[in-house]
Amino acid sequence: MLRLHKNLSDLAILFVVIPLLLSACMQQEPEKPKVSVPVATEKTKDIPASHVREWKLPIAIPEGEFDKIAGWLTDTQILYITNLQQSSNVYRYDLLSGKSELIFHSDHPIVSLQISPAKKYLLIHSSPSTYEGVVTIIDMNGTVLLKKVLVSHELAYEWNPYDESKVLITEFAEDWTFKVLLMDLKNNETTKLSLSQPFIKWLSQTQLAYVNWDKEQPVLVAPLIRKDLKTGKETPLFKDLIQFSAFPHLLMTITVNDQQRSNAIYSFYDREFKQLFSFSIPQLTKFSDWLVPYFDYNESSGSFITLQPRNSGEADTYTGGFDLVKYNLNKEEKQLIMGGLENEPVIFAPSGEALLYGNRFEKIIDLHERKLYQALKE
Repeated sequence: MLRLHKNLSDLAILFVVIPLLLSACMQQEPEKPKVSVPVATEKTKDIPASHVREWKLPIAIPEGEFDKIAGWLTDTQILYITNLQQSSNVYRYDLLSGKSELIFHSDHPIVSLQISPAKKYLLIHSSPSTYEGVVTIIDMNGTVLLKKVLVSHELAYEWNPYDESKVLITEFAEDWTFKVLLMDLKNNETTKLSLSQPFIKWLSQTQLAYVNWDKEQPVLVAPLIRKDLKTGKETPLFKDLIQFSAFPHLLMTITVNDQQRSNAIYSFYDREFKQLFSFSIPQLTKFSDWLVPYFDYNESSGSFITLQPRNSGEADTYTGGFDLVKYNLNKEEKQLIMGGLENEPVIFAPSGEALLYGNRFEKIIDLHERKLYQALKE
C-alpha cells in the first residue's frame, strides 16, 4: 500500500497523499476497549465439532523475550521470534510436543518474517540501523540462500505464489519516495522494476496488479491496474476500488455499496475475472478513507474470514466490537465464529481449521470448537 518533488508545494501534497496510500493499502486499527464475547445467534449455522486438540500451550520461551508468532508451517507447527538484547532468534514450535527448535539467529533485531506460500522459504527482514535493512532468505533448515543489504526507511515484500524463487521488495526512503525491486532467488540477482505504485500483488507468474492511487490529490477510490512484466503493458481491470487482494486462483475487491454507501461490498473473481461470490458488511469511516478490517483466505477449504463491525459509523468513536465471520465461497455460506472481538490480524492454518489471531498472533482460535487459546502466559 511518490516521486521527488521540486518545490515545497509539491512536498506538501506528497505528505498528504502518502498517509492515504498507506492507510488504503495496509490494514490498521487503533486499540479499542474490550467487549464481551456473546454466543452465536439463531441465524448462525453450527460448526461441526472436531476432535479435541492436545496443543501444548502456552509456549515456554527457551531464551530471550517473545516478540511475535510469524505464521503456520503446518497445522501443528508455528514459527515465532524472540529478542535478546540487539539480536533475534527464530524458532519452530510443535503444538503437540511442546518443543521449540532454533532455526535461525540474527545478529540484528528482526523487523518481520514472512513464510513463502508453499512453506519452502523464510524471508527475514532485520534492521542494523534506522536507515538500513537486511533481507535474508533461508530454507527451513536455516541455510542462507540469499542476503541483501538495502538502504531504506521501510520495506514491503510480496512473494510470488506461482514461482517462489521471486519476491517483490519495495524500498521506502524517509520522504516515502520508493523503488520496487524483483529479487530472483534462483539466479541470485535483484533488478529494479518500473512501477508507479509501491504496493503490488501477483496475479500470475508474470503479471502484477495494483490500485492506481492519484499521487497529486487525496482520493477515496481508484482503479485496479494489471501489468505484464514481459510486455510492460498495463490494463485497467476494475474502477473505484477501496482495496483488493490477490490469492492463487482468486481475486478479491472491496468497493463502496452504491445503494447503501455506509456498507462495503466484498467481491470474489476467478482467474478470468468472472464473479463467483459477493457480500456486503457495515463500513467504518476514517478521516480520509475507510477502515478495512483484517481478513484472510484459505484455498484448501475455500474459506474467507474477516472481522466485521456490527454497524456503520466512525472508526475513531466505534466501540461495538467486531464479529469474526467465515464465508465458504464454494457453498456461499456464512458462519459466525465469535463476536465482540478486537480488529486484529488473522492467519489461517493450512487446513483452514484454526487461526492465529492478535497483533502479535499471540492467540490461536479453533474454528470448529469456537475456542480461543493464549499462546503465551498473560
